[in-house]
Amino acid sequence: MINTVALTGRLTRDIDLKYTQAGKAVGNFNLAVNRNFKNANGDVEADFISCTIWGKSAENLANFAHKGTLIGVEGSIQTRNYENKQGQKVYVTEVRVQTFSLLETRNSQNNGGYQNNNGYQNNGYQNQQNSGWGNSQDGINITDDDLPF
Repeated sequence: MINTVALTGRLTRDIDLKYTQAGKAVGNFNLAVNRNFKNANGDVEADFISCTIWGKSAENLANFAHKGTLIGVEGSIQTRNYENKQGQKVYVTEVRVQTFSLLETRNSQNNGGYQNNNGYQNNGYQNQQNSGWGNSQDGINITDDDLPF
């Protein structure tokens, strides 16, 4: 059986980090994931996916990612149910995150938007990414008009 999920999106709020009675960290968050198509009005819609992350990964994500941060997550879909205070059975479907990646630099998070840089500054070291397109430092400028669909 295969149950694998990979999502890229933005956090809709800060991570809700809590601890179990045994002291294990658990983080809950929603990820806004854009759909790959536009609706009848020409707007891009998003799905809001509930996610849960456990342990040290939950603590790290809560420390480094905040509302609006672009992240990638990998995990699996899990379902559960419980009875609420009114005695009704509630069904929950969520992604149980096993790994995550921060997909933008901290500086671009502070500016409120995503900035794609060929190189990024990290603790005083300059890391130049090799795009495989020669030695150009300008990168590739592609607009929506360049795409064939």
